[in-house]
Amino acid sequence: MAEALVEGGTHGAATTDGTGPCPGVFEQLSAVADAVLYEGYLLYPYRRSSTKNRVRWQFGVLFPRDWVEADGPVTPGVSGSADSWYQQTECLLRVRQPDHARVRVRVRYLQMQRKQVEEAGRPVESLHTDDGAVHLTFDEALPRECEVEAPLDELLRGARVVAVNAAAGTDVEPLPANAGRVVRSREEIRAETTVSAERLSDDLCRIRVRTTNTAPAPPPHTPRDEALRRALIATHTLIGGGGAEFVSLIDPPTDLDAPVRACRNEFTFPVLGGETGDTAPVLLSAPIILPDHPRVAPESPGDLHDAAEIDEILTLRTMLLTDEEKREARATDPRAAAILDRVDTMPQEVFERLHGAVRSLTPAAPTAPTDHPLTPVTPTASADRPAWWQEGGDEGLSPTTDTVLVDGVRLGGGSRVRLRPRGRGADAQDMFLAGRTAEVAAVFHDVDGSVHLAVTLDDDPAAELNNWYGRFHYFRPDELEPLGPAGSPDEPSAPAPAAAPARHTTDSETPAAEAE
Repeated sequence: MAEALVEGGTHGAATTDGTGPCPGVFEQLSAVADAVLYEGYLLYPYRRSSTKNRVRWQFGVLFPRDWVEADGPVTPGVSGSADSWYQQTECLLRVRQPDHARVRVRVRYLQMQRKQVEEAGRPVESLHTDDGAVHLTFDEALPRECEVEAPLDELLRGARVVAVNAAAGTDVEPLPANAGRVVRSREEIRAETTVSAERLSDDLCRIRVRTTNTAPAPPPHTPRDEALRRALIATHTLIGGGGAEFVSLIDPPTDLDAPVRACRNEFTFPVLGGETGDTAPVLLSAPIILPDHPRVAPESPGDLHDAAEIDEILTLRTMLLTDEEKREARATDPRAAAILDRVDTMPQEVFERLHGAVRSLTPAAPTAPTDHPLTPVTPTASADRPAWWQEGGDEGLSPTTDTVLVDGVRLGGGSRVRLRPRGRGADAQDMFLAGRTAEVAAVFHDVDGSVHLAVTLDDDPAAELNNWYGRFHYFRPDELEPLGPAGSPDEPSAPAPAAAPARHTTDSETPAAEAE
């Protein structure tokens, strides 16, 4: 990753009251924050001619207000894939040291830069020079940061406003033998971030961070590619606390359910950083949905501009690019060239680590008898069963007929349930399904000994089609509440034959294959 340029703020400098910023509070999230910054910047196969790279900049884009609202006001939501003119984060802060509590905010984004190739003073789309190099006209981006830090008491008395600007500029690069030149130009970015605090109780405050694009709007019918030159791209916020800790908005303590629901996050999704727990001294508010305590897998050797994908697959695909495709990718963008260089020179031992890693395993058989209501009924786990990778390891398993006990009720294919995803450890998108009713399609036993139930939503108009294709939502037994048959929701259900045979999922759909 290129080192981000600091624009305004107090990045690492002493504050006006003589105390320095909270040291190192953001460094633990630097890799994740960089992955957010460059998510979708340039996608495989990293070539300008690729269709998927002709529509870019899809997350956290803040345009001038008049341009983005030319056809009507924007609709607030946590999705950062919707274009807007502002981004707002609200979170809860538990104050541990009232006399020393501080809040530190770092806003990060990309500034678009037009790379124009010129020959004999004329703009061209591409240019070949005598040294065999290819130069392509393309849109690049520069990372920008702004930081502000203030005592919590000061923010409780009044908001702090800081400029989040990036200057206009032009850089000219002559090409060898006077073949032409490359001109990189940027328009000015004007924006501001407002940080404020509200006391909810003696030890609890609500922090609000709102970043707004204040640049003059281009004409209403200006194409999006042109309007992007005045936009903040991939905008996200890091918030740190000194003498205080942030509360999880995904899995809050029970006594904080009401104030968490009152938080209004618009075009962004805040999650805890750092180590595991329901509080943390740092928070990442990103335009993409992440779990609490996100991290980049330690096996990942570098950025591929798509942190949600599997490194091994992207690396193998990149290796298979033809020489001509690689030549175009290198000419498209310096970051694409860096990816190709890393893949082409990757040591075998580094490549082998990409194949996967087992983070934890549970025993194949219970260490002691148990009558816990979640104990699977069939099939019975056995220490004599071969390991999952050995022949016969899946004998006796039948997803369509296996059952599992939940609250004294056997759930299997055809059972009706209500979804109760757990806050901690649940997929962030599963939380949107809380309270919905569904039908169990199959019971899957994972290689680590855990159990997941595949379900289809009752109110999903494509439920029958998804069942036929074998595309399901997956939940643990303790995330399901047994229901009676349709029409009698208070009566517990008994397993019924599945409406259609359940199909085995692909690698990307298997619940045990969770990407970090």
